Amino acid sequence: MSEPAHPVRSARAGGAGCATAAGPADGRRTPTLSLHSHQDGDRVVVTIRGDLELATDEQLRRGLRDSLARSAQGIDLDLGEVGFCDFSGLNALLGIRQEALDHAKTATIRTISRAAQRVFSLTDTLSLFLPPATPDHVDHLDHLSDGLRTEATAPPAEPRRPDPRVEVVQLRRALETRDTIDLARGILMAAFALSPEEAWNALVRTSQNTNTKLHRTARQLVDSCTGAPVPPCTRERLSAAVAQITAERAERALPPD
Repeated sequence: MSEPAHPVRSARAGGAGCATAAGPADGRRTPTLSLHSHQDGDRVVVTIRGDLELATDEQLRRGLRDSLARSAQGIDLDLGEVGFCDFSGLNALLGIRQEALDHAKTATIRTISRAAQRVFSLTDTLSLFLPPATPDHVDHLDHLSDGLRTEATAPPAEPRRPDPRVEVVQLRRALETRDTIDLARGILMAAFALSPEEAWNALVRTSQNTNTKLHRTARQLVDSCTGAPVPPCTRERLSAAVAQITAERAERALPPD
């Protein structure tokens, strides 16, 4: 049975424009995120409000996975009240799309705000979230911001190779977190007299031993410089990692028997 096709509409909610992107980026306000879902036949509709960025990444992924698991055919996303979206948020949406495909489901977008649409336009990824077409059907895209297109047909069947647009987003996502990771490495080098490679290894080991993403572990260390406490588990695992790396260095320095 073919999936119902939904028009992708640009929400015209006031105040959700590109100017709101400055808030999460410069720390002037705390990012917020809420997800609400309801059953719609074989699908689950997920309404997302707030900021799709690094600070809300884990909450977004967890909520989307839960909704996908409860659906029979997939999820439909209502992004009409998203006030800010960066490449971290887009990467999470692309990730849930791939998970849906892996389970013979789909993830589509019903409504999109101007703020969210901007990052989709920059990466040309909105078409990845169009529903499969029914015969003689054309999906109308009511773009609010720059009138990229007024209508589009459904995308072709999923290619076997990774879509290059997805790879671009993943690369941008990695670049977004690079500065934080480099800062964390510098902190470890200064605090424990570690080499760049040793600082990297300490960061990776701490991340693995706390089951925390690398960029989140790095952020915890960077934030500690402004007075934010490092979580006890991270502090303990980091101390153990540094001690182990220091011992390994000393052992390598010993003359052979």
